[in-house]
Amino acid sequence: MSITTFLQHCLTGISLGGAYGLIAIGYTLVYGILRLINFAHGDIFMMAGYFMIFALASFPWPVSIVITLVITTTMGVVIERLAYKPLRTSPRMSIMISAIGVSYLLQNLATYLFTAIPRGYPDIPLLKRIFHIGELSASLVTLMTPVLTIVLVALLIILVNKTKTGMAMRAASKDFETAKLMGININRIITITFAIGSLLAGIGSILYFTDRMSVTPFSGTLPGLKCFVAAVFGGIGNIPGAVIGGFFIGIVETLLVALGYSTFSDAFTFLLLIVMLLVKPTGLFGEKTVEKV
Repeated sequence: MSITTFLQHCLTGISLGGAYGLIAIGYTLVYGILRLINFAHGDIFMMAGYFMIFALASFPWPVSIVITLVITTTMGVVIERLAYKPLRTSPRMSIMISAIGVSYLLQNLATYLFTAIPRGYPDIPLLKRIFHIGELSASLVTLMTPVLTIVLVALLIILVNKTKTGMAMRAASKDFETAKLMGININRIITITFAIGSLLAGIGSILYFTDRMSVTPFSGTLPGLKCFVAAVFGGIGNIPGAVIGGFFIGIVETLLVALGYSTFSDAFTFLLLIVMLLVKPTGLFGEKTVEKV
């Protein structure tokens, strides 16, 4: 493999990793506050793909992007209110089973409404514009994805560390019950958390499907699981860690495909999960938790 080819694949991997990172943030945010793995998150990402297809059939692309992001964010909040909020005081297993149920519900709803036949993702001419950097060539979406990911993560870190809402989110993640007693509106904080996670999944969906050109009801299953692994790898609950995990998985997956090991590209992700849980269960940047008796 020549240096140019290697760099070309690295560029593709960084772009894919950026999309994975945005989706992984949704897992890590929800887990940080509710200690819940939102298994429906990948399917919210998939539904965002369909929202974009139908929005672009009637509206210009800038309006379609706004519509898609608004509907996706609303869907995330509605799912939390209907499926997770009533179970908040139930055992943790109950709410996890509910998350799995929501995941299957969204997949089957998409199959019923849109059929299982892949639907072509529409072209956004601006994002597909090709740029040349020396011997390398890449579309605008490939170049834009990692930059946009880093900017959004920086804004999210500022929100979490520098604002009252962020302070409330951090307090809720440390001690749910004490945060309630201190007057923090837990319902509002959880709603904001799901809204941010779903918004980032919607943005990740646009960046991901623009390069992959088709959507099916199961398009969110494997990327969703990979983004969960990215969140665990970086340290679930840690925002920069989730993004680093996304970039790592995206780059390695792309290089494995380039080297002719596409059969093992998916297996690598789950092997990474097993190794990480055995060697460092808290992830690269996760904090050790101390159980108080």
